[in-house]
Amino acid sequence: MAKSKLVKANDKIAEHVVSGYKKIEDGVVHGYQKVEDSVVGEFTKISDKFVDSFLTKEGESVEEAKKRLKEEHGSPDSFQSRY
Repeated sequence: MAKSKLVKANDKIAEHVVSGYKKIEDGVVHGYQKVEDSVVGEFTKISDKFVDSFLTKEGESVEEAKKRLKEEHGSPDSFQSRY
């Protein structure tokens, strides 16, 4: 009977520990995703503004300019493989 109580108590503690860990993990992951989305979003805004200001040709949209630049210069992966 004593072992049975110890096993039950141990299982209850384990459930609480796992539950607490899961809450912390979810909070950290959610927080990281929010930060990552924010950083990527701001980088995209800055990149689009730069392309619009300095790299677009007359009458060309930002998307068209990015596509043209990618075709002219290739992707960053192809740049690294060349050198």
